[in-house]
Amino acid sequence: MKIIIAGAGEVGFHLAKLLSYEAQEITLIDVNKESLNYADTHLDIKVIKGDSTSISILKDARVSESDLVIAVTSSETTNITVCVLAKQLGAKKTIARISNTEFINHKDEVGFTKFGIDELISPEALAASEIKLLLDQSAFNDSYEFEDGALTMVGLNLSSRMTFVGKTVKEAAQIFPEIRFVPIAIQRFGTQYTIIPRGDTVFKQGDNVVFITAEGGAEELCKLTGKMHTEVKHVMILGGSKIGFKAARDLSNLSTRVKLIEKDKDRAFDLADELPKVLVINGDGRHVDLLEEENLSDMDAFIAVTGNSETNIMSCLVAKSKGVRKTIALVENMDYFELSQSIGIDTLINKKLLAANNIFRYIRKGDVVAMTKLNNMHAELLEFKVKSKSVICDKLIKDIDFPRSAIIGGIIRDDNGIIALGDFRISQGDRVVVCCLPQSIKQVEKLFL
Repeated sequence: MKIIIAGAGEVGFHLAKLLSYEAQEITLIDVNKESLNYADTHLDIKVIKGDSTSISILKDARVSESDLVIAVTSSETTNITVCVLAKQLGAKKTIARISNTEFINHKDEVGFTKFGIDELISPEALAASEIKLLLDQSAFNDSYEFEDGALTMVGLNLSSRMTFVGKTVKEAAQIFPEIRFVPIAIQRFGTQYTIIPRGDTVFKQGDNVVFITAEGGAEELCKLTGKMHTEVKHVMILGGSKIGFKAARDLSNLSTRVKLIEKDKDRAFDLADELPKVLVINGDGRHVDLLEEENLSDMDAFIAVTGNSETNIMSCLVAKSKGVRKTIALVENMDYFELSQSIGIDTLINKKLLAANNIFRYIRKGDVVAMTKLNNMHAELLEFKVKSKSVICDKLIKDIDFPRSAIIGGIIRDDNGIIALGDFRISQGDRVVVCCLPQSIKQVEKLFL
């Protein structure tokens, strides 16, 4: 695919990096020469210095031949303008990064596609949604929903106390008569290798395991692993950023008692006015005394979303030491993901990764409805819609020539999630959730074309 990215900031550079690894033809546009020079020397892409809203610059980037234009500058006005111009100049599909989530909430009413914008994404809104979902699935360290929860992906680390450590996947499945969950990826403790499990794969202590669950599956997993799924009623949020604001607003609307700590006095007063259900505290959350004064140890969850990754990580470690069960830290450095479990933080989230996941489904071949990359694993989770001409259509799962480095996690049919085994026949209109390693993506895509 020929892809144009407007904006060489953190999201734009990360997207260009991921897409260049897949041998896509990438053109990166930005006014900042320093950002472009770094991208030009580190990535196999074309760079153009200039204003991405300039028609001549877009023509230089051969916008009329582009399959996808992604506008992710820091200005939502610029992003919207780029997408409108690009579509008029012949781009096949456009995606705009925005910060005003009202645009997303009313996109059908306004009709952004009529203007030439095919998709709107907000990294901050995606991060806030991720936080809410992680608190809903508080027993797990990773979570992602397909079709409003018809199927849910959850991740957890196996301790020696868990009953199926030492058992094979097949033996563990026999503990429950109805199969409502299936393991789709395993990362062995102390390694960087991702395993797609089979029936004879043995669960080992320290494994980071990702499961797909149907309705009731998460509860069964909690029983099986000894994890406690407790309702989160008291939450402390460090940082009144856009993510902190959105998370506090969403959680307080669900009757969760939220305390939000913001260092900047003016920002704290603004937040207090905008969030009447939230207790906003003006103070420096790096000071342990302040956290203790605000009863940190009584919190069910602690969420650190300041602009400083190190502050977020350290404050979460303090919260863990005070007995807080669930900790979530916002980080910018992708390398920190490999450290999250070893240092004791439950979950790290990254805006760049969330935005990239949301955009990547437009890169994949076949009718991809949703997609996410597994945290700290070299694997993707994709939801394909089955067409009448798809190779996979009207076949039993056991008869499909499926690569060993991929696995069907579940099927969504008529809005119901199903953990499907070998004798299940896939039909037109089914939505199939597949976990695959990078080397098998092209082979999997061909099954759904």
